[in-house]
Amino acid sequence: MTRVLVVEDDENLRLAVAAELARGGAEVWQAGSVAAADAALTAGPPDCVVFDRMLPDGDAADYVRRRRQTGWTTPVLFLTARDTVADVVAGFEHGADDYLVKPFAMTELTARVRNLARRGGAVRPAVLRHADLEVNCPRRQARRAGVLLGLTGKEFAVLEHLMSRPGQAVSRTELIEHCWDTSADPMSNVVDAVVRRLRAKLGEPELVHTVRGRGYRFGGAGPS
Repeated sequence: MTRVLVVEDDENLRLAVAAELARGGAEVWQAGSVAAADAALTAGPPDCVVFDRMLPDGDAADYVRRRRQTGWTTPVLFLTARDTVADVVAGFEHGADDYLVKPFAMTELTARVRNLARRGGAVRPAVLRHADLEVNCPRRQARRAGVLLGLTGKEFAVLEHLMSRPGQAVSRTELIEHCWDTSADPMSNVVDAVVRRLRAKLGEPELVHTVRGRGYRFGGAGPS
């Protein structure tokens, strides 16, 4: 379940945002100040934080900037009435991953939060390598034994996610959440079809293995 921290001093707005995100399946934590947000983040890391800029005890942008300087990578969306170009630029310079100006549509907020949470905060290498396979994430290219593979967007996304979890069983539902939009059906065979095509393009020896009853695993031993 996606965990989202909503930091907003307007209680009515905070409750409305929290209710909307919860309807979308998120576990929502709430805070009304920078201090309360800091306490919540100390208790445990969420998948995404939605910050109002101007809070009773300071500008959340300054708090985010300080946290970023310590290596904090949790995705942050600023939800604020500060709508000038300078405000938006400053928000990104202080460490925001996204910026949404009030008033806003709840559906847009939910989509942006879902996207940030899916992206995650872990720092991932720009180039992933395993044996003779090299995956360049920024360029969206994969090569095996030096040969460029013609992967579709979905095939690349699945490969990238599996390679980020080497040796671990990754469920079909997790792949759906990270590699598809919310219109995809986790009970369908869409993941199996993409993995089947991906295996064919990767060639031998096989790198993506089926874990019976659990999903797929990249690298390591064969099927289990």
